Amino acid sequence: MVQQARAARTRQLLMRAAAQTFAEEGFVAASLSTISSRAGVSSGALHFHFESKQVLARAVEETAAGAISRITRQAEASDVSLLQRLVDATHALMHSLEADVVVRAGFELAGTTPRRSEALDLRGQWQHWVEQLLHAAAAKGELADGVRPEEACSAVLAATVGFEVLGSTNPQWVARSTLRRYWELMLPRLAPQDTLPALVPYGTTPAPNTPAPPAETSTSTATPAPASSTAPGPTASPGPTASPGPAAGAGPAAGAGPAGRSTGPALSAAEPAAVSLCPHPHKTD
Repeated sequence: MVQQARAARTRQLLMRAAAQTFAEEGFVAASLSTISSRAGVSSGALHFHFESKQVLARAVEETAAGAISRITRQAEASDVSLLQRLVDATHALMHSLEADVVVRAGFELAGTTPRRSEALDLRGQWQHWVEQLLHAAAAKGELADGVRPEEACSAVLAATVGFEVLGSTNPQWVARSTLRRYWELMLPRLAPQDTLPALVPYGTTPAPNTPAPPAETSTSTATPAPASSTAPGPTASPGPTASPGPAAGAGPAAGAGPAGRSTGPALSAAEPAAVSLCPHPHKTD
């Protein structure tokens, strides 16, 4: 049992080291010597577990495919609406791309020219699930009038794959705040108006170590509360003068996330829906 556990750990170290090397150098430039050195194991141990670089790449892709399957199964097991499941699944996928180099490398390998004919079709796997879900949503009346599931799928797939590709060089593209802004723009087009208040662009299943979503759950613009008409009462006697404190609502810098990484500016309920999706080119999440 101890030997099996050690072998499994070595295999995981090698696969993660391979994923990091593929993500940084590309499949062609990555060498087995670099991978074994990064994993801290001998070349002999690498060849014992993976006989070639192609086999290593396949293992990375299969792990990424397993991550997609877990994300979609979790969404399917949820009791929220079908459109909300789609929102939640896209957030989970983007978080996985940001947090797990094996998933990120799996997608990058799928688009690499030397691997294209042999790689697992991870984007096709994601597309198939999105298509099925949107057809089911149309059948249940969860899509707005005039929205065809095929067209909706094209829009969702183009955005999520685009975020995945752009996120390989700028993590802000796969940040939760970026995807939230996308859904704030998209949901009013996809969903019937009477269902919008129940849809949460930020997702209903926060990723680990991320801030909880804001209190508002509607994509509509909030209306400011009217000023109070209550007559003023007697003036209270003044007390000792309090020392000035921070301005109301002041707190940590907007978008501060765990480990000092930014999650992007938070959007208040009063912000217009038509916000920019383009992250700052030098900002990282």
